[in-house]
Amino acid sequence: MPDKNAAILITGTSSGIGKLTAFTLARAGHRVYASMRQPRGKNQYAAQEMLQVAEGEKLDLEVIELDVSVPASVESAIERIEAAGRKIDVLVNNAGHMSIGIAEAFTEDQVRQQFEVNFFGPVRLCRAILPQMKQRGSGLIVHVSSIVGRVLFPGCAFYCASKFALEAFAEVLHYELSGLGIDSVLVEPGPFPTHLLANSPGPADQDRIPSYGQLSSIREVFVEKFANFFESEQAPDPQQIADSILRLVNMPSGERPLRTVCGPDYGAIVINRQIAPVQAQVLRDIGLGMLAGRAETATA
Repeated sequence: MPDKNAAILITGTSSGIGKLTAFTLARAGHRVYASMRQPRGKNQYAAQEMLQVAEGEKLDLEVIELDVSVPASVESAIERIEAAGRKIDVLVNNAGHMSIGIAEAFTEDQVRQQFEVNFFGPVRLCRAILPQMKQRGSGLIVHVSSIVGRVLFPGCAFYCASKFALEAFAEVLHYELSGLGIDSVLVEPGPFPTHLLANSPGPADQDRIPSYGQLSSIREVFVEKFANFFESEQAPDPQQIADSILRLVNMPSGERPLRTVCGPDYGAIVINRQIAPVQAQVLRDIGLGMLAGRAETATA
């Protein structure tokens, strides 16, 4: 599968990591379905740019409409790909957004939307694609998570929570799919200069914020700190993430690490290494020792 023109579906390709990954994988010779919301609406210029680059470089890349938070949109996108006679070899669950601010001040609807994109979206895509992968006995699912799926940043309660949930889901798939020729792996970026920060929603219930005193300005402090970091010479290149995903695609099935950390890790690498043997022992203790090796070699 990695060696020959794999059919790869990537979500959230209108900008940032998704866009870089789409071009990186297409330039490596793969067939890329670059999905985004409203490619003929709010994202029409992003879609047109991708198609122009693809045409100029003769890349095998197609832009398709897919909103991960809408089940009918997911189904329609998969049906379109299958109608063209292709089966998806690789799914890159990349679409996501990051809310920043005091946790209490986010409404239930805001929290639900955070999870719709960052957690339920990947679950929908996996359920839509796994039957065909199981039928072929091969496949790869790359979940773009975050280091805050392992460590916590105050001010990012629901972004962290959604990524912790994604980490759990992806790791369970890593074990459950191990005998079916399908890999489920995680890429955990640290902070990178993408549109994630600029597009981050703040809390809607502003009346809840003043009671937090010094922490009332946590959103502004957070945004300013990382905006300054992204403009500095120390800012990491997001291409690192796309290159890591390409390496995972090109690795043989069964040899891919569960977790790959990219950029500033804030201790996530240490946590990953310390938890791996603990998780392996948990598997042995609950009678699933045959999966323990998948946990012990889980980190890159």
